[in-house]
Amino acid sequence: MLQPLRVECKELAPSHKINFGTSFSGYCFSLASGASQIRQVLWGAEYGLMTPKTPTCILFNEKQEFIKFGYDAVMKYKSLPSSEAQKWYFFHNFKMNLYNRVCRAKVTSDMNLEASNGKKLPALKVFSESLRYMMEHALSNIESASFQKVCGCSDVTWVLTVPAIWNAAAKQFMRLAAKEAGLISDMLSEKLIIALEPEAASLWCKQLPREGFMVDCSDSEKFEDTPGIQYVVVDCGGGTIDITVHEIQENHHLKELHKASGGGWGGNTVDEHLIAFLKEIFGDDIWDEYVKSYPGELQEMMYNFNLQKYSTSREETYVRCYYNLTRLAECKKDLHHFFEKVDGAMWDNGTIIITYEKMKSFFAYSTEKIIDALKEILHKPDMSSVQYILLVGGFASSIILRDEIREAFSEKYHILCPLEAQIAIAKGAVLFGVNPQIIASRISARTYGIAVAQTFDPEIHDLWRLRISKSERYVYCDGIFEKLVGMEQSVNINEVACYTFYPLEPDQTEACFNFFCTEKENALYVDEEGMELLGSCTVPMPDTKLGKKRQLKLEIKFGLAEFKATGTDVTSKQSQTVMIDFLSM
Repeated sequence: MLQPLRVECKELAPSHKINFGTSFSGYCFSLASGASQIRQVLWGAEYGLMTPKTPTCILFNEKQEFIKFGYDAVMKYKSLPSSEAQKWYFFHNFKMNLYNRVCRAKVTSDMNLEASNGKKLPALKVFSESLRYMMEHALSNIESASFQKVCGCSDVTWVLTVPAIWNAAAKQFMRLAAKEAGLISDMLSEKLIIALEPEAASLWCKQLPREGFMVDCSDSEKFEDTPGIQYVVVDCGGGTIDITVHEIQENHHLKELHKASGGGWGGNTVDEHLIAFLKEIFGDDIWDEYVKSYPGELQEMMYNFNLQKYSTSREETYVRCYYNLTRLAECKKDLHHFFEKVDGAMWDNGTIIITYEKMKSFFAYSTEKIIDALKEILHKPDMSSVQYILLVGGFASSIILRDEIREAFSEKYHILCPLEAQIAIAKGAVLFGVNPQIIASRISARTYGIAVAQTFDPEIHDLWRLRISKSERYVYCDGIFEKLVGMEQSVNINEVACYTFYPLEPDQTEACFNFFCTEKENALYVDEEGMELLGSCTVPMPDTKLGKKRQLKLEIKFGLAEFKATGTDVTSKQSQTVMIDFLSM
């Protein structure tokens, strides 16, 4: 255990960014600094497409060997005979599993993911093979762009984006997957930067000129040319919605004004409502048989619907009903009869025509959640200077989504969406990789601290917690929560918080720092309800000559997207730097 003494605060080669999204993934890279130097990669040319991202889908064969990723995985999987498809492993939207784990269970390194046909593989394998594919694809493009014959991982600074609402364990899992994929050689490597998606998007938007937005009510200058301007960033992804608030500083850096918030209300909820609607039309038996027997065909149907949901305006939406679904339905009755009592859809020669109002209802869950979350933030007294709402991410391309946000907030706020909403995060992350210090500060989402021992005080401490040291010269209380950073406290990115502790016993040869967090503003003990053990690190203290007078220094950077700490025994000069191992708990 540790005794606190005092707390005092003291004041990256090519950059490549992987936007590993729930529905679609892509990357940008830069061989030099500056927004004009960012290069974008397009996907799907071999299939007659030119998109800034490729579907986040991965395919393994029956031997669990990696086969294809992205469009290639979709096309290969749908070409498999149904009997063969049942033996293979096809994963899509699997990134959302990390968010679901954050909400319902612990993220662990040995957890499994379920493929479309119900078969399972280790999540680490699925994520790492996906990242390995993206890495190899990127290195090939970087070599071509830089005219180098060989370009290795160590030559590149990798930036991997994650939702801001993910907890530390989910972020740590992505770093572990990156290590398994070969992007970095060890977990402490500074060649991998974890960036938060809404921050990356904000970095890109703040330097856009007036013509860089689809909907423009702004002044002619860029955001970054107006210090003090405040805006909300709503990152609308396929899986999650991330919301944060930023202020432009004098040096063009960003200051976070509100802790990241949001939830699992992304574009995939629209797909889920369509599937529920189709299941209601055709009945459980037909639909369940279709999902089980023809997953490749279903995947193609949903992919084509995905493209439509972004462009749908005040018009009808056409969903092609594929052969096997039609065949299964016709075995029961004529297809027109399935739609006789259906409100909002009709059958027309192999196509399901969905009305605008019905399509809009598929969006309702997501848009209502986003609007409620924005109102909760914007109604706070300290948000009175916010003037803009920026909509970014692939789902922000949806006309229905933008119309709903505009209707709710346009009287008081300017609603803007960049022309390249889907790729804004990737481009902003490259800027972040070139200059991580451009984010000046963040708001702590929780209260963080460590377990320490303190001199027992009967007026404060529970009697049953009283302990006596081995030397019987010290009566103490253990399990005390020593707060290091408070919830909603602003933490400067470049600031290293330094803390000094002493050993509990004179012959102690190591000190263990146990890190905890809570959503409480203040806590006394580490075993209180709602307290979460994050992880620990152990610092050797081999020289015991000074006994209990030995000093232990703990330095922590809380403002980073990841939790990094260094403990040092001042006497022996031995230190231990750790990225807290959230995955082992």
